[in-house]
Amino acid sequence: MKKTDRRQFLAAGAGAIAAASFSKAAVAAATSPSRKMTMDLICGRLGVKANQKQAIDFAARHGFESVGPNAKELAKFSDQQLTELKAELKAKKLVFSAAGMPVDFRGDEDKFKKGLADLPAEAAALQRAGVTRIGTWLKPFSDELTYMQNFRQHGVRLREVGKILADHGLRFGLEYVGTKTLWTSKKYSFVHTMAETKELLAEINVPTVGFVLDSWHWFTANETGEDILSLSNDQIVAVDLNDAPKGIELDDQIDNKRELPMATRVIDVAAFLKALNQLGYDGPVRAEPFNAVLRKMDAEAAVAATAAAMKKAFALIG
Repeated sequence: MKKTDRRQFLAAGAGAIAAASFSKAAVAAATSPSRKMTMDLICGRLGVKANQKQAIDFAARHGFESVGPNAKELAKFSDQQLTELKAELKAKKLVFSAAGMPVDFRGDEDKFKKGLADLPAEAAALQRAGVTRIGTWLKPFSDELTYMQNFRQHGVRLREVGKILADHGLRFGLEYVGTKTLWTSKKYSFVHTMAETKELLAEINVPTVGFVLDSWHWFTANETGEDILSLSNDQIVAVDLNDAPKGIELDDQIDNKRELPMATRVIDVAAFLKALNQLGYDGPVRAEPFNAVLRKMDAEAAVAATAAAMKKAFALIG
């Protein structure tokens, strides 16, 4: 939406002067959609060990709005335990976010077939717990497969995975890895940009398969807010929010050396989140900083530091 020039607005006369008395909050509400995305906690991504109940307690104490589901743990819950857990989530104003996709589709065929055979039961357990989103990441290289060989294999395998997940009400997100130091580290590079991921999704051709977007990979792939605006809410399953260390050239960034959101402002978190908000994105946003300092903190301190960083980032969009 085009913003009004403030000087022209004030020069427009008495009516404009009266309008200028509106609060900043009212102006913001009129020019941007209200936030639908949730501030999400996945303890393992912070180096915090927690079972499902502990993760829910951490999330509630520190102001998160969604929490990662532990698929293996939830599969063992009785109907009564699940009913109680759902009631607890509701009471604490939390919802489940996105689970991790368990099938190993990157290796040999036997391992993939074994994982695929187990997937319906695992997907049913998530569905039973009320989980509707699941995601994984794409390895951006191979020493054995050329780009096209890898592309075809991913298309076939992830199509099978996507169909099973769709049968159980699960949207399936794929995260491209844009870090150049990774996708150039083996003989053959593979999908590592949003544009290439769109091509892979077209090859998979399952409507419920979409993106996991990460501000880190968006940044290292040298993408913009306009790239995000080329997507729709329905195409985005989950979002990771991170910052990058200072003093390192874009192509020299190391994937497992990141910062919490807003820590350095190397990544334009504001542009990233505002584009998502403009799309009406309504899914989870979680930190995945791979940060050594954070991982040395005790669990409570690490969650508190992450919550503070996320709240600071979310304040950019209201």
